[in-house]
Amino acid sequence: MTGPAAAGVDEHFVASRALFDSTLGFLDGAQAAGLEHAELETELEVKGRQLVRQLMQDHLELRSQREQRPQEVIDAEQVARGSVETGHTRALTTVFGEVTVTRLAYRRRGHANLYPADAQLNLPVEKHSHGLRKLAALEAARGSFDDTADAIKRATGVRLGKRQVEELAGRATADVEDFYAQHRPPAGAGQDVLALSVDGKGIVMRPEALRPATAKAAASATTKLSTRLSKGEKRNRKRLAEVGAVYDADPVVRTPADILARGKDVGEDTDPEQPAQAPVAKNKWLTASVTDDAATVVGRIFDEADRRDPTHARTWIALVDGNNHQIDRIQAEATQRGVDVTILCDFIHVLEYLWKAAWSFHDEGDPTAEAWVHDKATAVLAGKATRVAAGIRRTATRRGLDPPKRAGADACATYLINKERYLDYPTALHNGWPIATGVIEGACRHIVKDRMDITGARWGLPGAEAILKLRALRSNGDFDTYWRYHLEQERRRVHETRYLNGVIPHAA
Repeated sequence: MTGPAAAGVDEHFVASRALFDSTLGFLDGAQAAGLEHAELETELEVKGRQLVRQLMQDHLELRSQREQRPQEVIDAEQVARGSVETGHTRALTTVFGEVTVTRLAYRRRGHANLYPADAQLNLPVEKHSHGLRKLAALEAARGSFDDTADAIKRATGVRLGKRQVEELAGRATADVEDFYAQHRPPAGAGQDVLALSVDGKGIVMRPEALRPATAKAAASATTKLSTRLSKGEKRNRKRLAEVGAVYDADPVVRTPADILARGKDVGEDTDPEQPAQAPVAKNKWLTASVTDDAATVVGRIFDEADRRDPTHARTWIALVDGNNHQIDRIQAEATQRGVDVTILCDFIHVLEYLWKAAWSFHDEGDPTAEAWVHDKATAVLAGKATRVAAGIRRTATRRGLDPPKRAGADACATYLINKERYLDYPTALHNGWPIATGVIEGACRHIVKDRMDITGARWGLPGAEAILKLRALRSNGDFDTYWRYHLEQERRRVHETRYLNGVIPHAA
């Protein structure tokens, strides 16, 4: 490049050019010639980062030199800033290292300074850049805060403390709820099932972050041993995170035989016909919170369902594990919104109860127990849950089982009777609906357990809530779209709200 443009670059980027020339000199010298490629990579990584940091610094200085005064600067309270001072600086730690931003200050005694240049750069309130905030959010959603600090150090050379990482990740989630409030998910076909599901997963919390009832139980708990828990004793150290899911599914008509296909292991001589596959979840959307209660999370999944089907023309079903409080919240929300929602209990939970009952009548490991469970499960799928429950109780009584031995049988019978209205599997299978809560259980494992159960982790509320939101964002595939929205909201919140009518002044 030659001429005035090149002269301008030379004039304004002297320090950057000097660093670049120094790097070229290093590469052309004897020292670089004697390095192995790994050593060369390390040297260039450091020198490259220094060069890019200097380029950003030089650019910021150029913007400072070119900053022009607008005709007037008026704050949101209609107070004009009549005095202008030069040379006001602030530090900004970027992904390249720390730089200094110099800009004009618009002042008035008794009022905070205004910096239009800060708004044009969309600078954050804190020292750390939005780039570092984004990096902290992405890495903290994957691993511990200590590991996140290490990852940032490796990638950028910037040292952050564990608390700083946690705070940056927390700030990154400031607009998640507003983002989803205006979220426009892909529209499902009219014949698609609209499935909702909710569940909970405990998180080990620091004592001050426990809910009052749990904290009281923890404070008053006594144990037989001082160094470990005995059988049946609980630490009372967890707080329940509520997880919700919404998804679309193409109906797949099935029969009980498709759900419980017999094989050779249960007495068949030949392999069964290929069973119909379960409905596949599409357009899955997840949400999670450890600060909000079940009612709030249920309301959030209904909001998402409403966005997908505002006229309530589709078939809505809710899949639960049988938790009465969750069922009550779903019913209350459906009534409030005037939408018909069919609630179904997860069939896998039914099978678990049937296996508990099986061990009341069979020795542990007895292969005939499998055939017994198969027959009872087939009857439940055929809509005969109460008849199965009555038969289990009669068998336990007829055999004279003592209370401990028949406990599994009684628990199964009670579950089938209490949940009978939510076990309408004949209708579900005929209409092609899903009957299992695999989506929400997978979400609980992925969003909560895989990250929050890291060995030794003890969570505070802000940090736990931030990580749950970030993991849900990433699971939904919305992080990049959200981040653009977040930066727009940061500009509005931090800068535009300080000026009259939210208009940032520019030079005339």
